[in-house]
Amino acid sequence: MYTLPNKLKLFAIVFMVIGALGMVAGFVNAPGSQEEVKEMLAHHDNHGDAGHAESSQHDDAHVEHVYHQLQNKPWSAVYVAAFFFFMIALGALAFYAIQHVSQAGWSPVLFRVMEGITGYLVPGSIIMFILLVLSAMHVNHIFHWMNAELFDPASEKYDALVANKSAWLNETSFLIRAAIYLLGWNAYRYFSRKYSLKQDEEGGMHWFKKNFKISAGFLVFFIVTESMMSWDWIMGFDPHWFSTLFGWYVLSGMLVSAITVIAMVAVYLKSQGYLEHLNNSHIHDLAKFMFGFSIFWTYLWFSQFMLIWYANIPEEVTYFVSRIEDYNLLFFGMLALNFVFPLLLLMNSDFKRVNWLVIGTGIIILIGHYIDVFVMVMPATVGDSWFIGLPEISALLFFFGLFVYVVFSTLAKAPLLAKGSPFIEESKHFHY
Repeated sequence: MYTLPNKLKLFAIVFMVIGALGMVAGFVNAPGSQEEVKEMLAHHDNHGDAGHAESSQHDDAHVEHVYHQLQNKPWSAVYVAAFFFFMIALGALAFYAIQHVSQAGWSPVLFRVMEGITGYLVPGSIIMFILLVLSAMHVNHIFHWMNAELFDPASEKYDALVANKSAWLNETSFLIRAAIYLLGWNAYRYFSRKYSLKQDEEGGMHWFKKNFKISAGFLVFFIVTESMMSWDWIMGFDPHWFSTLFGWYVLSGMLVSAITVIAMVAVYLKSQGYLEHLNNSHIHDLAKFMFGFSIFWTYLWFSQFMLIWYANIPEEVTYFVSRIEDYNLLFFGMLALNFVFPLLLLMNSDFKRVNWLVIGTGIIILIGHYIDVFVMVMPATVGDSWFIGLPEISALLFFFGLFVYVVFSTLAKAPLLAKGSPFIEESKHFHY
């Protein structure tokens, strides 16, 4: 039985406290009025009198625009961190379901690790839903389409493109869909965990078969709702733009991040004297998935980027133009982190068995996919007013601390070996 070390608990709590204080400071320091923004812009303006040719109306519009961007900044930072750690838990849940449905023989020694990571799904879901509700209540303005004036033909801000999507883009159906996704995912997590523990207690095939059936049902539900979630929660920041493979793109990032965390947690537990049956062949298989999904993510990134760039349709290329112009280093840097490093470090079969190298590559992959989420969200909410400051660092610290605390607390609630699985002996002796 795993016991949560006091050092790890303290480490997680310290991160959460520092992160929470920093996030509060980020909200407090956000400009409270357009006058503050005017002073800020005047302070940073190095163009002398060049701007006097512009009309005051244009100046006011620009000030208002920057004001909204800077108001969005702390909210966006929290959203990016909340979504990133939530998607790791959700990706681990999908990977766990795949193991049950495929009746994989190699993975049962890792079932408790996967269940521990999916333990974050509950607090992660609550936080995500609260953020979405606050957006729908107009407490923040990170979702541009939630501005009612865009749907009003009499308004000068009327946007025909967004108005035509009103059947989908409206606050009520947006929150109803979110509730359906979250309830469905959490229901599967609850029952699969329950059946898994029952399997350990009673043995036999009854609970194994039940878990197989609900896992198959969940995967059908998940593949549909994951795509819809990515349209609502990520693509919704850019309501003019759409990509038919966006759901797959988000899914690939979600799965590679989740499998990376499974590998990292497993190696950590092994180093602490737990998971006695975990061997380098298990780590090799996890590293293969990390490598494979990194290539899959790159394939989807390239397909989406190249086709839109080559077609050069104005309403489509704006998505990439804004990112290349304002987020150039991050946009192409994450490509190196998510493709080049995994390719070079994990292509060699022997390297996949070296624990420290898998951990090192995993850290690079997680940084790369955090930047990926950052670049998917920030250009639409903060625009060119972005910089890595207190809100971004604090949100990352807080959610990292919360994630570590919840995951390792969940691991401590049940034995680390799923001894009731009919494949457990095969998994214990998995060598090649």
